[in-house]
Amino acid sequence: MRCSGCGECCRETEMELSSDDVGRLVDAGYRPEDFIVFRGGVPRLRNVDGWCYFYNLAEKKCRVYRIRPLGCRLYPVVYVEGKGVALDELCPMKHTVSKGEFRRKARILKKLLEKIERERVLR
Repeated sequence: MRCSGCGECCRETEMELSSDDVGRLVDAGYRPEDFIVFRGGVPRLRNVDGWCYFYNLAEKKCRVYRIRPLGCRLYPVVYVEGKGVALDELCPMKHTVSKGEFRRKARILKKLLEKIERERVLR
């Protein structure tokens, strides 16, 4: 996929986080209470003024790009309730995702969502 750097994926994010995602960010020095909000028993990235906590609006860059959550790495492959795995319609570069890349990311996304669900049940 080619990214245009538009930041649409960082606007009003509802990105779910696994324990691995949280651990990586905490190990980098971030406090969970600063970047996590819980909805439905699932930790998600917090939004600040409509943008992901980690998005630097002035520079139009992710402050944690190298260690960003797995769901962010898989974008624009997302899970849509009632539809399943799909390409996010908001992404202007979704057309650059090859069929092979989509299938690979879809498999990873399904495993990630299963892991997050298992972790939710254990909370």
